Amino acid sequence: MSVAGETMIAELGLSKLQLGAILAAFAWGYAIFQFPGGVWGDRIGGRKALALMAVAWGVMNLAVGFTPSTSLVSPAIVIASLVVLRFLMGAVQAPLYPVTGGGTTSHWFPVTGWAVPNGLTNVGLTFGAAATGPLIAWLVSEVGWRWSFISTAPLGLLLAGIWWWYARDTPAEHAGVRQAELDLINGSRPAVRERPDPGAWKRVLRNRQVLLLTASYFCSNYLFYFFFNWLYIYLVESRKFAVLEGGWYASAPWITGAVGAGTGAYLCDGLSERIGKRRGARLTGVVGLALAAGLILLAANAASPYVCVVFLSLCLACQQMTEGAFWAATISVAERDASTACGVLNTGGNIVGGIGALMVPLMVESFGWPAALAATSVFALVGAGLWFLIDAEAAA
Repeated sequence: MSVAGETMIAELGLSKLQLGAILAAFAWGYAIFQFPGGVWGDRIGGRKALALMAVAWGVMNLAVGFTPSTSLVSPAIVIASLVVLRFLMGAVQAPLYPVTGGGTTSHWFPVTGWAVPNGLTNVGLTFGAAATGPLIAWLVSEVGWRWSFISTAPLGLLLAGIWWWYARDTPAEHAGVRQAELDLINGSRPAVRERPDPGAWKRVLRNRQVLLLTASYFCSNYLFYFFFNWLYIYLVESRKFAVLEGGWYASAPWITGAVGAGTGAYLCDGLSERIGKRRGARLTGVVGLALAAGLILLAANAASPYVCVVFLSLCLACQQMTEGAFWAATISVAERDASTACGVLNTGGNIVGGIGALMVPLMVESFGWPAALAATSVFALVGAGLWFLIDAEAAA
């Protein structure tokens, strides 16, 4: 949507703030359904949950492509339709990270190996985002923004089929897992119930560590959502890249972000083994967010647009470096309520997307793009500071 947004503004007669409201709707749907999505994922299992989400993703993408034109209905109806569809798109995707980052990871990996799979999940996300910039920019230029949504919709059905065929909720249910692997996965872990009891959400909301992690993740993801929603438009509007050129340069931070996510995950797990989970996760979180805060300030003040892209690329790499630490620490402090706790974490991490989608265009109109980027730096620094209060070894 953020890549197609520039063309949609022109065709549908939208303002930047109206596009911000549409982008914010996704984040609000995604955030609101994180917590119930985590509970839902715990109850039905990751295999069924992710298959249903992939099908729903394809359906929602298809529906966006058939949004009515302003020549047929009023602009208010067009905006309302897109807001509703984007909210629903956020809602159907909401359980993804609570299910994969919480339940699936805790079931399938040893206790000291939770950061790496979560980091690699973000590697997939960031490589996907890297491909999205040039691909969607090309599709929009060749067949229009509507067909850029319609033509990608079948991928959801394909993914659902592959996932349902291969995945299982637990390693014991998978024919390809040997006993030695089961012993490795299950060693040194607390007893875990098959399904959460009705009081799981109350325990999670009383867990101080989960709340601190959520607050820090809120701050970290303000920076992430700047890239997610506004990077392409910033490069085209402020740094004067051409449309297709902007798509390619917008992919660069996502490529480095993938490297950062993978590197940070291995770093967090390695440090956790050597110096303990508390200091290992904290060091990864503090260093990553502090570096990201400085790099986005350098990007805002870079004279050359190409140097700006370099700083932006390093910035997202550092922010993504912290992802594995956030998720591993949340699983650690929540123990048996991992999916529910990860739902809380991702609620905080995505509510900020709805806020930032509106704050950025308001700041740009009032103070300019450099001020909008500087605000992301402040959020990153606050997120880094909160890590000094977080103890990943303080189990509930």
